[in-house]
Amino acid sequence: MKKHRFDPKKFRVKEGETLKLSKIATKAGDELQGKSEGFEALFKDLEQLQEAQDKLFASGQRSLLVILQGMDTSGKDGIIRHVFRGMNPQGCRVIGFKAPNSEELGHHFLWRPMRFLPPKGLVSIFNRSYYEEVLVVRVHPKFLDAQNLMPYKKLSDLWKRRYEEIRMFEKTLVESGTSVLKFYLHVSRDEQRKRLLERLETPDKHWKFNAGDLAERKLWKEYEQAFEEALPATSTKQAPWYVIPADDKWYARATVADLIAAHLESLDLEYPKVDSQELAKYAGYIEELKNE
Repeated sequence: MKKHRFDPKKFRVKEGETLKLSKIATKAGDELQGKSEGFEALFKDLEQLQEAQDKLFASGQRSLLVILQGMDTSGKDGIIRHVFRGMNPQGCRVIGFKAPNSEELGHHFLWRPMRFLPPKGLVSIFNRSYYEEVLVVRVHPKFLDAQNLMPYKKLSDLWKRRYEEIRMFEKTLVESGTSVLKFYLHVSRDEQRKRLLERLETPDKHWKFNAGDLAERKLWKEYEQAFEEALPATSTKQAPWYVIPADDKWYARATVADLIAAHLESLDLEYPKVDSQELAKYAGYIEELKNE
């Protein structure tokens, strides 16, 4: 096992714990001494991720699902661009979860991600996810109107039921060979303000700005409360949530890359071995090719 800089326990959300995001740091930790060391650490982990993905694909026994959640501007796109850039595109796909369409609204909310789960040997990255159904929908309960749900006594019962369904869904995935790693990118309200201003003041970033982000920003406390309840309710030993300080992008990227690389290495994946009878024929195959 290669040595890693980040201790998963530092970032992992414990199942059922009382979570106060305002008490968790959003700035870089002391594992790395500045941005340059962060880039160096990321580069090393990218090499390990490439090797791990190669073994994941070759062995064909396991798969990986990575879920990225966070407030607007928390850096989800940047994580995807920088952490997964070294992976083979043939074995990795990114799915962005926007507002559900009419077909998706006609099904149980967990029908939507089923179509995008990674087959054996492959990696799926969810940019937002089915967790929107206990986050955005919780902050905007009017979105439930379009779902034509069975009657429920109170909203709190609905959220608890959905937490339970998510836990069971992820338990099934893990038991069938899919690793589920979930990252909440923890950005401060002040840093979000800076990033929104940058999008407005930089012509090349105008396309990133959405006026709706300003309206959602006014609901910061409501979103924070939704995350504070959802993360501990759905973080399990098999499918943990990690809260990643995200004010410093270089630190968030290095941390996520390191935690994913460490997890994949813990699986002890190996390249398939050729049986002895077939291996004995290789000398003849080599001789045949050399004599062409």
